[in-house]
Amino acid sequence: MSGKKLHRHGGKSSEAVLNAQRVLRSINLGEGDVFMDAGCGDGFISRAASRMVGAEGEVLAVDQHSPSLDILREKVREEKIKNLKVLEADLTRKLSIPDETVDLCLMANVLHGFFHNEELDQAIPELLRILKPGARLAIVEFKKIEGMPGPPFAHRITAEDVRGILESRGFQFQEEMEVGPYHYAVVLAKK
Repeated sequence: MSGKKLHRHGGKSSEAVLNAQRVLRSINLGEGDVFMDAGCGDGFISRAASRMVGAEGEVLAVDQHSPSLDILREKVREEKIKNLKVLEADLTRKLSIPDETVDLCLMANVLHGFFHNEELDQAIPELLRILKPGARLAIVEFKKIEGMPGPPFAHRITAEDVRGILESRGFQFQEEMEVGPYHYAVVLAKK
């Protein structure tokens, strides 16, 4: 690769095409969980997760796109959310999250960008570091079908691609499911 990134991380929200509650129920987010929304964008999923994990749980909303995080910070203030921590960080670098603290990590419409920018070998080890033993990683991506909303067709990845990428990097496949008209989810566990 030439060093030039093919995919720009951050920007457009998926809220209009992805139902946060449906995704979170499908991946079995539970009360008291420590949940990380990796590449959270404007945090519409993080905010829904904060209600589901309850007062005993915690949500870590991580993104490197400042304008999106500003939107999330404002919503957190307006809605007086106490269990959501906003972290401006690059997922390809060491995060300010202690080792083995996260029960469930979600990457919604994010993994394809790391794949196309050839950043998986930086991002995946950091996810492995922060996930508890046996913790789950849920990948939600746009289906690889022409003419649907989402990233360019050439940038989309299939559920089989997701499995191959992550099973070779320390994760074990658990299940695949449809989580909306345009999206699928693949859930894996840290080995």
